[in-house]
Amino acid sequence: MVSRVIPVDDFDLVIFGGTGDLARRKILPALYLRFVAGQMPGSARVIGAARGEMDAAAYRDFVTAALTEFVPATRRSPDSVAAFAAQCGYVRIDATGEAGWPELAATLRDGVIRAFYFSVAPALFGALAERLHAHRCAGAGCRIVVEKPFGKDLASARALNATLAEHFTEDQIYRIDHYLGKETVQNLMAVRFGNILFEPLWNAQFVDHIQITVAETVGVGGRGAYYDKSGAMRDMVQNHLMQLLCLTAMEPPSHFDPGAVRDEKLKVIRALQPVAPADIVRGQYAAQDGDPGYRSDAENPDSRTECYIAMKVQVANWRWNGTPFYLRTGKKLRARMSEIVVRFKEPPHSIFDADAGSRANELSIRLQPNEGMDLRVTIKEPGPGGMRLVDVPLDMTFADALGAQAADAPDAYERLIMDVIRGNQTLFMRGDEVEAAWAWTDPIIAGWEARGDRPHPYDPGSTGPEEAQMLMHRDRRRWRDIRP
Repeated sequence: MVSRVIPVDDFDLVIFGGTGDLARRKILPALYLRFVAGQMPGSARVIGAARGEMDAAAYRDFVTAALTEFVPATRRSPDSVAAFAAQCGYVRIDATGEAGWPELAATLRDGVIRAFYFSVAPALFGALAERLHAHRCAGAGCRIVVEKPFGKDLASARALNATLAEHFTEDQIYRIDHYLGKETVQNLMAVRFGNILFEPLWNAQFVDHIQITVAETVGVGGRGAYYDKSGAMRDMVQNHLMQLLCLTAMEPPSHFDPGAVRDEKLKVIRALQPVAPADIVRGQYAAQDGDPGYRSDAENPDSRTECYIAMKVQVANWRWNGTPFYLRTGKKLRARMSEIVVRFKEPPHSIFDADAGSRANELSIRLQPNEGMDLRVTIKEPGPGGMRLVDVPLDMTFADALGAQAADAPDAYERLIMDVIRGNQTLFMRGDEVEAAWAWTDPIIAGWEARGDRPHPYDPGSTGPEEAQMLMHRDRRRWRDIRP
């Protein structure tokens, strides 16, 4: 099976913050890999824009160094790196002043797609938008890409949306969440809506509960100052886990197009019930064996910011009423793992003796690592001695099932940046969606701040605080193990 690569139209992509960490690690490598795949036209141009004193030749050296560091050696060659770098340019620019803007305007071409990647702090979005229009860089057909955080609460999200709306229409704004670009996340929609097997069972009548886990092995590290003002709820739940919940819970859209998909996701967010304090567990990794612990990383000895959170969430609609969604995410856990688990109910009546045991089917969708899915089904345990039931997986690891095609599948940033050029907003968040997510999140954060709740300590390398296990145990359920 050969993957078909469809080239995009010619474009100029300006990366504001073009010498920053995100550009080095993600944006430039993603563009290069699409260039190598034959999707990026040879006439397309990538223009770095930043404050640093640099000319085009120096920026091409910067691009080459970034690709050498962040693209695996098996996926690059000196010739293709040099050819890609030759399509890159640089403009020194002052985001809040006038320096460099006439030069940028003169650099951009007419008759091609213009896209502007705001890989900078949100505080600069308004200034960039103003100057793009004042210097006639941004026309009706241009697109802008903005990274999270999309505000830190509802008020700031509304202000940010209003700032962008002063200069751009909603169909020009691409709010990027890289989780939505993952192959397995998109396969969740394919599994649900492309197979008659699952969708009739995808409801409260047949599903016992759903677990969504995003576990990380790293701590906050050098992000301590930022993270201590954010926490796991703002940094992960309000966006990444919220999007996974929406795709899991939403109704089938009428068509697979941006408006229809995002309408259904918005309905899910608006159907979320307030979360009771007893259904929330917050945690911080503690100091252990030379590991300084979260408070040391955050440089605040009395920090009450959570770097772990587990929640029991209810979606109040006909499809999901009474079926809980358990969300959890945390730093310095046992393994790096992102997974959605759909646990189906047990059969209503067992024809087997009690000694056979009871089992329930389980669909696991692994986002990382080892992207794939497995469906656990019940069979008889081999051997004599009567009927004993065991669960076995019907496993589909993408690398095994699809071979080289899976290995060469574009990563999230590759897909999403090309979607920007194509003008496809299906996998991007809409403004009202962002605001609805904050409207649900804000009262939860305000509640624990008013109560003065302290996060529970947990050991680095564990599965999180014991209280998170009890959140499930009291409902006679268990978390899936966090494993590589």
